[in-house]
Order: sequence, then C-alpha cells, then structure tokens
Amino acid sequence: MDLNLKSKTAIVCGSTQGIGRATAMELALLGANVTLIARNEDALRQTVERLDSTQGQIHRYVVADFSRKGEVKEAIDNYLRLCPEVHILINNTGGPSGGPIIEADVDQFLLTFQMHVINNQILSQAVIPFMKEAGYGRIVNIVSTSVKQPIPGLGVSNTIRGAVASWAKTMSIELGPYGITTNNVLPGFTKTSRLENVMTMRSKAQDKTLSEVEQEMTESIPIRRFSEAQEVAAAVAFLCTPAAASINGVNLPVDGGKTESL
Repeated sequence: MDLNLKSKTAIVCGSTQGIGRATAMELALLGANVTLIARNEDALRQTVERLDSTQGQIHRYVVADFSRKGEVKEAIDNYLRLCPEVHILINNTGGPSGGPIIEADVDQFLLTFQMHVINNQILSQAVIPFMKEAGYGRIVNIVSTSVKQPIPGLGVSNTIRGAVASWAKTMSIELGPYGITTNNVLPGFTKTSRLENVMTMRSKAQDKTLSEVEQEMTESIPIRRFSEAQEVAAAVAFLCTPAAASINGVNLPVDGGKTESL
C-alpha cells in the first residue's frame, strides 16, 4: 500500500487546533511538506515547530481570517506566487454557534456559507491549476455527520454542511479526469473544543450536568466513546495518499458508528 507523501505539498486550513492540527501532523509524518492556514500567527508558529521534518520537509504557514473572504483570497494568491506547488488541500474551519434553526439570524447563514462554501471555492480555484499540472490532486473537506443525519440544535451548521457536500460531489465529477479526487470526511463526536461547546449548550438547554450530557452522548455511540482528533486525521491523511486514488466523491463518517444511515 502506497502511503508515501514525500515530495507532495499540502495546505491545511484551520490547522492550529483540533482535527486540523492533527491532520497536519499526520500528513507531515507521511512525508508531506505542510503549509498551515489560520488566523493566529503565534499558534501557527507553535504548530509548525511540532510538525515532523525527519524526511527533509519544509513546513510553512499563512495567516488568514476565514471570516474575511477577501483576506483568504489575497493570502492564498500571495502564497502561490512564492510557492507555486500544491498537491493536497484540506478545507477545514470552525462551525457556527448552535441553536434552533428557526431562531437563527439570516446573517448567521450568510457568514457560515462564506466561511465554508465560498472559502472552499476560493482556495480550490487557486490550487487546482497546480494539481492539474502535477497530475495529482487531493481535496478533502472536513465537514460533519450532519451531512447524512442532521444534528439537533445545530440548525445553521446542518444547512451549510449539506451545501458543502453537494459542492464537493460536483467537484469530484468535474476534476476526476485530471487525477484529482474530492472527498468529505464527516467527524462525529470528537474530542475538540467544538465538542466542549456543544456539550455546554446541551447542558444549559436540557438543564443537565456536563457529566450527564457526556454520558448520554457516549451511550449513543456504538464504540461507547468519543473519537480522538488523531483518529479523524488518520482517515483524512489516507484519502490524500496514492493508495486512495480511486476513492472519489464520498462522504466518510468517522464517528464510531453513530450515524444510523448507510
């Protein structure tokens, strides 16, 4: 099985914490040169220092705030002028706050659509010419199991995640002939700050302790525990390798079996 990413260059968004950071670390372990994108420069520096470079890789970072699409476009364009080579793009950014969909402000939908769909489009348009030239491309979007099964209390997120999934499926059809695959990884309940926020929200809404909420959530998962960020990252990294060349246009849950749909 060919899992070697030596000489490949990856761009990983939202890569200073959680699943994004774990993915950057996995790709580096497989030999990739990794460029991180996030808004906190201090956190970016610290993450770069943690990436494996025993295979002679060069790791970099780019500062950009995903709530400002103009800043994202300028940042990626400037980066590619200096480093015109990309084989892997990991689209990943934080989700919106929770709450019933009927209570969500319209602006919340617009901002979330921009942060996920529009930024994904900006970044993909920027890097795809380099993937076509190389004859090798992997676009992996870190989304959510809500693509298959809406999550109660996350109305805006459920809506926009579905849009990302349809966008990605369309991309997979268009880009497949160029040796470029597009896939979605759907994390379930994963030990991240996002999960902590969801648990706090449920605790308040249901008037239960955090321990009670955690127990209920873990009991809903067949493996009876939350996933680790590294476990999600392993699935993402595999989809980026030569071994995954025929996996294209799929939604892959990494959720301990919680999603009940096929």
